[in-house]
This record gives sequence, structure tokens and C-alpha cells, in this order.
Amino acid sequence: MYPHQAERLDGALARLAVDALVATSAANVAYLTGFRSLSREVYPATEVFAVYARTGTALVIPTIDAPAWAAGDLSVPHVECYGRFHVNLARHADAAARRAAELAAAPAASAAAALASALGALGLSGGPIGLDASTLTAAGAHAVTDQLTGFKLQPATDAFAEARLVKGPYEIDCLQQALRIAEESIHEVLGELAQGTTEREAATCYESALARRGARPSATIIAFGPGAALPAAFPSDRALRPGDLVRLDVGCVFKGYHADVARTAVLGEPTPRQQQVYDAVDAGVDAALAAIRPGAAARTVYDAAIAAVRAAGLPEFQRHHVGHGIGLDPAEPPWLSGDGPTLESGMVLRVETPYYELGAAGVHVKETVLVNRGGAAVINRSNRGLVVLE
Repeated sequence: MYPHQAERLDGALARLAVDALVATSAANVAYLTGFRSLSREVYPATEVFAVYARTGTALVIPTIDAPAWAAGDLSVPHVECYGRFHVNLARHADAAARRAAELAAAPAASAAAALASALGALGLSGGPIGLDASTLTAAGAHAVTDQLTGFKLQPATDAFAEARLVKGPYEIDCLQQALRIAEESIHEVLGELAQGTTEREAATCYESALARRGARPSATIIAFGPGAALPAAFPSDRALRPGDLVRLDVGCVFKGYHADVARTAVLGEPTPRQQQVYDAVDAGVDAALAAIRPGAAARTVYDAAIAAVRAAGLPEFQRHHVGHGIGLDPAEPPWLSGDGPTLESGMVLRVETPYYELGAAGVHVKETVLVNRGGAAVINRSNRGLVVLE
């Protein structure tokens, strides 16, 4: 854990007046420990806990995850496993394999029991505990309550969100690297697009480009013509045709951190209507960027963006938000909406004013910015103008 994260979490402990914070969501567990459970990605109901206290950190994982944890380079002082899973140990196994076998040999009976043991390892036997119960099932929450009878549990999901609002240097670096990979991969796709290319082929090109750069895809939306007006749709076998708008709304994950980029292209010269819609969307993004600064209300950014799109030729334009935070989750607080919070230096925001005209086409632009003392520092490197494909 980096000093910035410890400082943010210590602030959460003080605000809640608790002795420890217990995380359950994948992003919050990663924030505390750096660990991500592949078994939970396969079986979403799998319980994983991370604990933060001034006395240290602890991790609770299913036994199936023990070998992966032990083979990694994460440093967590206390690791507890639960549930039986059988592994065999080679005669000349290394220290990591032996550590995994040791954990697998004596698992707790349940996740809740392992959590109680983890708290004990941190010197906690009772008192107030902040619990992020955002991913616990009703049965899981009941088991935790039954197991931690000596503790006073109180909600802490919002406290984790608040701690993660402001990014530290390591997080900002990861976000910048993820964004660079996504934009380089978009550039490859734009170089391959031609009449007859299908949405599915374009998406495969993008995701292959990510893989070569060490990232994995998030949601990949590459849509042509009328399909570009579908806000959330998988790529299809529709082929690119002259005059089609191309909406690329893509992302990736690198070292656990997300990038999310949207760019728009057109095969051939744009029509006056296509150019007008693009210019209006672009004007909305510009207005939002100009309004972002420490101390600004999210509502101010939202109002500026909406007004700019309408004034630029789309008077019917409406949006429920014009962006949000990005980090360990692809979408996280703060939200740039009518009831969003005050912005702070160190926030990383993804800004957008997309326009979806069903039956015609969609236009989308997304920029990622770091809020600093000077306002909004754009960390994208690619040109966001309407790309004309020959």
C-alpha cells in the first residue's frame, strides 16, 4: 500500500471513529491489498475480504486463490483462507508453493470465520468496525454479523468511495499508462478500417492491440451507421459502408486501473448534419473541461456542458451526467451531475457529452482529465476531432 492510500484510509478511520475498515468489493479489496480474485470473476458470489487497521492489513480469500496469491509479489502481512481445496506439493517446491500449501492445509470453515481470525491477527477483538457490505449476499452479511458478535458494525461503503476520490501518484501513473494503451490501440483500428470491415473485425483488432501491450479489454463498443446510435451494444457483423459514422467507445484495464476513451470517425466526407452533431458534442466536452477546477461544484460543470451542446445546434440535448471518476472501477464517484459533489485536486475524471439519435447515428467523445490547481489537465494524447476515413 502506498502512503497516499494509507493517508486516505486513516482519514476514513477517523471520520467513522472505527478501529478497522473491512472491504468486500473487488475494487476496494484491490485498493487495500492490490489483490484481485480470478475465482470471484468466475463465481461472482465468492467472498473476499480485505481489512485495514492502524495495526496493519489482512486479506481473506478462498483457498483456491492461495496459490495465485503466494506466487504473486503482493505484500500483505496476514492472509487467511477459507473452504477446502486440494493441492499437491512437489518435492522441490519453492517457498511460494510451500506457503500456498500451508494455507490450503488449514482453512477456516467459512469466509466469516476467516474474517474473525484476520481481525484477531491485527489485534482486534471487539469495538467499532466499518464494513463495506456492497457485494455481500444476505446470507453472507448474516454470517458476518453472527461471527463478529464482539464488534459493532457500521456501514463503510461510502467511506471507501470517499477515500478513493483523490488519486495518488501511483494511481495516476497507472491511469495514464492504461489510457495510452487504449489510444494506441484505437489508432491501430482506425488504420485498418475500410469499406467492408465489420464491427466484429474492428473489435477483434482493438482487443488484439491491447493484448500486445499487456492490457485486457473492458467494454468494447465499435459501431457503424445506425448501430452507432445504440448506447450499449455488442459489436455485430455489420460491414462499414460509405457515409457511415463510426463510434468507438472502448476501454481497457492495466495493472487493475481503467481507461475509457470515445472517438468518432466517418467513412468519406461528413454530411453537414454529421459535422453539426459532432461539433455540438465536442463543444459540450470543451465547456465541461473549461469549468473543471478545484472547488467547482459538479453541477456547474454539468450545466456548462449541457448548455454548450444545446447552443451549438442540438437544443433537444439531455443527459443525466456528463462524466464521472475513473480508477479501479470504470465508473466511480464523483459524478458530474446535477447533484454531484465539489471537485478536489487529484481527482481523475472522464468527461463526455454523447448524442444518440436512434435510427440515424451516434456521436461520442470522451476525455480523461486530472483535476489540479490549474483546472483540468487533459491526459489523453490522441486528437479528438472527427476522423475522416478514406
